[in-house]
Amino acid sequence: MAQDFHRRDMLKVSALTGAGLWLNTSKVFADSSSSNEKLNIACVGLGNQGNHNLGLMKSQNIVALCDVDDARMGKYAAQFPKAKRFADFRVMLDKMDKQIDGVVVTTPNHSHATIAIRAMKMGKHCYCEKPLTHTIFEAREVQRIAREQKVVTQMGIQNHAGENYRRTVELIQSGAIGDVKEVHVWFGKPGGFRRFKRVIDRPKSSAPIPQGFNWNLWCGPAPVHNFHPCYHPHDWHYWWDYGNGTLGNMGCHYMDLIFWALKLRYPISVEARGPEPHPDSTPFWLDCHWNFPARENMSEVEVVWHHGRNTPDAVLKLGGPEWSAGILFIGTQGMLAADYNKRILLPEEKYAEFKIPDHTIPDAIGNHRQEWYEACKGNGKTLSHFDYAAPLTETILLGNLAFRLGEKVEWNAEAMSAKNNPQAAQYVHREYRKGWSL
Repeated sequence: MAQDFHRRDMLKVSALTGAGLWLNTSKVFADSSSSNEKLNIACVGLGNQGNHNLGLMKSQNIVALCDVDDARMGKYAAQFPKAKRFADFRVMLDKMDKQIDGVVVTTPNHSHATIAIRAMKMGKHCYCEKPLTHTIFEAREVQRIAREQKVVTQMGIQNHAGENYRRTVELIQSGAIGDVKEVHVWFGKPGGFRRFKRVIDRPKSSAPIPQGFNWNLWCGPAPVHNFHPCYHPHDWHYWWDYGNGTLGNMGCHYMDLIFWALKLRYPISVEARGPEPHPDSTPFWLDCHWNFPARENMSEVEVVWHHGRNTPDAVLKLGGPEWSAGILFIGTQGMLAADYNKRILLPEEKYAEFKIPDHTIPDAIGNHRQEWYEACKGNGKTLSHFDYAAPLTETILLGNLAFRLGEKVEWNAEAMSAKNNPQAAQYVHREYRKGWSL
């Protein structure tokens, strides 16, 4: 193997080795300290969560910044004066191909897949915010490309790297509450619009596009409607063209713990109940029921999502906690309630002298983002990689699909289709604007 191994190739070798893929790299590592080098990162999307991601990546080399808003760009350009600046991620990737090792995607949901797939096809490692994609087909494609390219990936569900989630998973998998056959998960806040209370109809009027804001690029693969502040900068979450509602926004965070602890993949059926479905905007409240098949030594399980109406009555009747958000695992020998930063075995008196099991899941290397960029250099592995994140995202999106169809969906994961309703196909895949296809 050549002594002058290119830095990008070296990082890819390190990542593959860290992922458990054997390569004859002994000479390379003997001649290189690349596993300790800083990663060259490009950040796409700089608002809100993008700001947070950028702050936790700044120990690495931020070589490129990409955002469609000049005002945001100006703010971060001052913090990272050496970083190249772009409005269009496609131009950024083409011009800086040899200078970028990894790409961080923190844009609205509708553009996640177009950015992540283009980056991964060019051999870039990828960190992408949740939900991983806007559609089920995109989730499968992102998963497939990540496997083919053998890049290091991570979906932004930060609690996955936290101590509480890891200890909760150990409790469930150790059999502390017996066999889990039912789970309730809830997020009490309603999904809705910050600026325009309970608006559900697409606005007929338009508003001036803010100076320095490229609305066409922001829309990307989605249809271009007249600009309106009900879409940008935040409330895009609640329009089907751009977001996936409260379930899409918060579901991956809470369902993550259930997926991990119960070793879930794809549901076999899903049904949902909410207000009258609207063709353009997402529901303010929603109940979803997913049924998952038996796997390994675990029974079939029903998972129920609630949002928009505080702690569900079903949880209170079972003796669960009156929290604003949380998860209640119901086992044959007890229950476990958990939130981001707390967990409790129920009934408390039964578990007063319970011996906590030994740790089986190692602590993360620093925070969730650090786990990703260190894995890119061959130091450890990511746990919310796209092979894990894609089925989780698909499950979330199936909840919305069932709601929009208005009936129970029998899901054939292998065929990626609903056995009982061909109309589901319209929500599995979507049309893309010219120039924005995957």
